[in-house]
Amino acid sequence: MLKEIIFGLVGGLGLFIYGIWEMSEGLHKACGERMRKILHGLTGSPLRGVMVGTGITSLVQSSSATTVMVVGFVNAGLMTLVQALGVILGAHIGTTITAQLIAFKLTDYALPIIGAGMLTILLAKKRSHKYIGEFLMGFGILFLGLSILTSVVRPLGQYPAVNNILVSFSSNPFLGVLAGMVVTAIFQSSSVTTGMILSLAMAGLIDLKGALPLILGCNIGTCVTALIASVGTSLSARRAAAAHIMFQIAGAIIFLPFLAFFGNLVSYTSAALPRQIANAHTFFNVITTLIFLPFLKPFANFLTRAIKGKEEEEVEYLPKYLERHLLGTPPIAIEAAVKEIVRTLGLTQKMVAQSMNSFLENNQRSLEKITRREEAVDSLREAITNYLVELMQRELSERESKKIPPLIHAINDVERIGDHAENLKDLAEQKIDRRLSFTDNAVEELKNMYADVNQMISCSINALQLNNTDEAKQVLEQECRINTLRDALKDNHMKRLEEGRCNVLSGVVFLDIISNFEKIGDHLNNVAQAVIEISS
Repeated sequence: MLKEIIFGLVGGLGLFIYGIWEMSEGLHKACGERMRKILHGLTGSPLRGVMVGTGITSLVQSSSATTVMVVGFVNAGLMTLVQALGVILGAHIGTTITAQLIAFKLTDYALPIIGAGMLTILLAKKRSHKYIGEFLMGFGILFLGLSILTSVVRPLGQYPAVNNILVSFSSNPFLGVLAGMVVTAIFQSSSVTTGMILSLAMAGLIDLKGALPLILGCNIGTCVTALIASVGTSLSARRAAAAHIMFQIAGAIIFLPFLAFFGNLVSYTSAALPRQIANAHTFFNVITTLIFLPFLKPFANFLTRAIKGKEEEEVEYLPKYLERHLLGTPPIAIEAAVKEIVRTLGLTQKMVAQSMNSFLENNQRSLEKITRREEAVDSLREAITNYLVELMQRELSERESKKIPPLIHAINDVERIGDHAENLKDLAEQKIDRRLSFTDNAVEELKNMYADVNQMISCSINALQLNNTDEAKQVLEQECRINTLRDALKDNHMKRLEEGRCNVLSGVVFLDIISNFEKIGDHLNNVAQAVIEISS
């Protein structure tokens, strides 16, 4: 009997957690980029932030995921701390949707939903449709796991020890809050804990009075993910994580003295206990949001004063110079576009530098911002291209018309440099993860080639910034040297292989690095050609 219960608990909980993860991943892949645009486009006020946070978290089913996304946007300058606090409050509401879905008792339909999801994955041709199939698979697996959990925990009601533990939750709310907090901190998902609470309720092992403290605790426990994620990160991240947990702790403190009254109120919302618990979860987060919403600005000021530190350099996804009112003055608009291209090229230079620092120093921390910077480069490329295309539709002189196509080509080349910088990041990770060793000669050769590429990027920046054809011609000369150096390094590598001084896997990484450097040189060559073309 005990064996079946343990196996059922482990397997059912595993399926339940995997179902939530798969459901979240499928929707995140299908709507991820759209969600990013919605987040930074519709959070102009705290109230709208709450609505957006509720909607996004209802889809991804993870308030932690939404909070992490919000932290990225605060760092990127896409939203203020006040707007971010509104989204975090909304995320608390959105994460209660899982409990509402579970309360519908869809467990009987788990298998057909899984089948529909698998058919969608197998038959769908569009990638976005396959992601929807992943969502359906996760949705069905979630309820299959819940069904198994409910069936195996029901017999536990026969054991007095189990009943005594559950009764203690009802008689001691603080113990219930602590238990809910610890369990959620372990699984890092309030949806998982809420699902477990609902399965206990469906099995008749817990009543509403015992469930309410657990619900309050799981709301606090879900903040652990954000706290862990904020360790060693930016000041904005730490403030957002602190706000996340402060909201939940304050809400629990407000509700604890009124739990009996709150329980009576919730009991009128439905005759079914699972629905009452799901409604309690939702009402708690809605009410705390309404309490805190008017005070977001002073709370943001409090966080700024309370959590002090050195402001770190922030990756900015939005353009600085592409003002729409400049489109009526094409020469100034073109100059603004050039400034934005220069700024974007500077981002790629930092990405290459961080990748090489990580490679040479075995420093994993140096890699953390590269992916965010690559996303910023992609975003800026799109913004600059759209700006220049819109400028082309205005009345332009012949000289102005000739300048725009080279600039569009230049920003595309800059974006490709960002891709190669991310390739370098992946190679650095390979070296660190596999503990690959390199000869002193190989390391020195890579340092020299990186120095040449870095100098080439600096010359390209100067050429663009100053419209300096001399600097541009110097880039063309440097590109020839890069090609020659690549061939020489390949020959040196082959000699080391023949002499047995080079590890094969290390050699593959070495060749990939110099290949990416050479391709960066090709794209910088194109940027220099664009400068010469603009100046002619």
